[in-house]
Amino acid sequence: MLLDGVREVQQAVKTGRLTPAVRSRFQAVALLLREERARVQAAAISDARRAERLKRLDQVAQQLAVAAVRDAGLLHLLSDDAVVAPSSRSLLREMQREAGIEPATQEVPVPPTAASTAAPFAPPSGAAAPAAASERAVVPTSVASRQLANPFLAPVFTTQPDHAVLPRRLGGWDLVAALLSAFERAGGGDAACMELPEPTSQYTPAGKELMQHQGELVAAAAQGHRTFLLADEPGLGKTAQALLAAEAAMAYPLLVVVPSVVKTNWAREAGLWVPHRSTTVVQGSGESVNGFADVVVVNYEVLDRHLGWLGDFGFRGMVVDEAHFIKNKTSQRSQNVLAIADRVRARTPDPLVMALTGTPLINDVDDFRAIWQLLGWTDGTRPVPALLEALEDLDRTPADPDFYPGARRAVVDLGIVRRRKVDVAADIPSRRVADLPVDLDGPAGRSVRAAERDLALRMVERYHRALAHRAAAGLDGVLAMDSDDDESRSVVAAVAAPTIGAQTEAEAAAQAEAEAAAVLEEAYEALGATPASAAPAAPVIDAALVRRVAKAELKDSETADGENVFSVVRRIGRAKAELAADYTAQLARSAGKVVFFAKHVEVMDTAEELFARQGLRFSSVRGGQTPEVRQRNVDAFVNDPDVAVVVCSLTAAGVGLNLQVASDVVLAELSWTDAEQTQAIDRVHRIGQTEPVTAWRVIAAQTLDARIAAMIDSKAGLAARALDGSDEEVADSVNVQLEALVGLLTDALEEGLTP
Repeated sequence: MLLDGVREVQQAVKTGRLTPAVRSRFQAVALLLREERARVQAAAISDARRAERLKRLDQVAQQLAVAAVRDAGLLHLLSDDAVVAPSSRSLLREMQREAGIEPATQEVPVPPTAASTAAPFAPPSGAAAPAAASERAVVPTSVASRQLANPFLAPVFTTQPDHAVLPRRLGGWDLVAALLSAFERAGGGDAACMELPEPTSQYTPAGKELMQHQGELVAAAAQGHRTFLLADEPGLGKTAQALLAAEAAMAYPLLVVVPSVVKTNWAREAGLWVPHRSTTVVQGSGESVNGFADVVVVNYEVLDRHLGWLGDFGFRGMVVDEAHFIKNKTSQRSQNVLAIADRVRARTPDPLVMALTGTPLINDVDDFRAIWQLLGWTDGTRPVPALLEALEDLDRTPADPDFYPGARRAVVDLGIVRRRKVDVAADIPSRRVADLPVDLDGPAGRSVRAAERDLALRMVERYHRALAHRAAAGLDGVLAMDSDDDESRSVVAAVAAPTIGAQTEAEAAAQAEAEAAAVLEEAYEALGATPASAAPAAPVIDAALVRRVAKAELKDSETADGENVFSVVRRIGRAKAELAADYTAQLARSAGKVVFFAKHVEVMDTAEELFARQGLRFSSVRGGQTPEVRQRNVDAFVNDPDVAVVVCSLTAAGVGLNLQVASDVVLAELSWTDAEQTQAIDRVHRIGQTEPVTAWRVIAAQTLDARIAAMIDSKAGLAARALDGSDEEVADSVNVQLEALVGLLTDALEEGLTP
């Protein structure tokens, strides 16, 4: 557990992303390290056992101290007078509970902050008051720090001019109902997309390229358009369009409200399309929130806890992904989203507001009501002045049939953008694989992490046994020492160099070395650990031995007790099954028929249970079916318009099926080879397919799953090159399994994991 915390801090230091959440983690780990050292020293155990445990704690302290010398802020947190932040104290209690340690009942007093004195959230007049807000409301410490650090971040409230338009011809009509009727009456050839300008690439980061249809929307935002119902079909890059539209509209900080299944993907996409913008993801109570971030991603399910500070944050833009989730205006979820949108408009003149959905209508045109209110096109009961004025200019009333085409056009011009895959086929590849990273939370996520740790520990133990055996045989020699301490000293030296003054190069280096050593000593003393000068350096990892251990582990995987690479992958599949099925259901409602692939029966069962609960009709193709049953299920998917999903086994349905009636594939579990993955996708991407095909690969972030995905991609072209005469070895499933184990063991050794 301590190593997990140190690992997170080290990674943040390397990437230069020391967020408040990382600092809180650093402080909590340091506090727990001190407590554990005191507990070990007071424990009634043998001197040998005590020395062994203290040695392990020293190894953790060594890594923590090395991280501290890279950042003055971290070093300050080790001082005796450092204030323990509430988030650090909360993390400390959580780590104590996970370690089976009873948290101390006497807590460190914390001075009052903006978080504890903030006024409760009050929704604007006319907005729905969330029932649970007062009971569950939280304000992350980092957000309170942001408010205190820069009071000028808060927008200034100003009286907005009254642009009210008095109805002339249309007085007394229910215009919202008439507008809904205009969409209900529309013919197939009626306009479904506003006029868009020529595309722009001005805001596209280096190394990235927008497709033409994406650049058109960004250009519209650059020209001043501020509300969009972006209803492109899935796979056309709505996320990138929204992020770059916010860049063009200078609409940061930006709030992004999303379903939980795509929360991690939004953070990843923000890193790709707006890399100069910092992004934070709101998890649970928001303890890890970076209050200074430019992009704040939050899922619908936790909005009620965060209404207060989100409403007062000063967002200049708001994006609601899968906006059809708010179609029911009486639901708490819809009320929360609409209340925040009202607050954003009240605090920021002319903000960017975007509703993203491939499914603008779920049941009927009445589903538009909530989305139009979100975008500020209506106030829930009547059109806003700009729309009312456009309707008055039609010189018609809802009693005239000619009123409806013009009324629909007036709403479309407010910002409806709808493109289908077939409409922009020239822009997009005929076949592509899109990764959808998901976070595994709760018991399932903890189970996966524990399983990976058990597997890594077994390999680490085998590695150390091999080293000991080799040393006993006199074959080990002298191991080269790690350069961590030297690297740390060079970091401090670089900081200290400008203050050294005019000296010879040798004198400057010597002084910098001395100052670096002093800083390291200070960090070690603050942690109560053995001084750095006495701390043993870690030996260089023997890559050849790592590979031999991984090969032995793979060979023993069929008979060895405990976790192995296959059981871990299976556990990951079970953990992400419901997330993958939920995303499939969203695709089916927005894009039509979807093919769902999985490897394990329990994953298929979980998916089918979710589809049944959501009232989504499906068929199933899996092993053990007779040819007649199999063909009947395929025919149901192909021919019955009400069967939205076919659930397929990767092994039983990966070949021999024609499923080109769909253009979207969800790979809920990864195959071991690119060839197997391609075979699955080719059930849809084949002769007779009239639309570009998108395969959505659901990947569990920060697990063995992500490592396997990367290796499959890196080896994807080997087969083709081999056919062209290359002497490079063609990758098979064993290669990927072995490389996954090699990477897992290497990481464990680098992080100092000990059996």
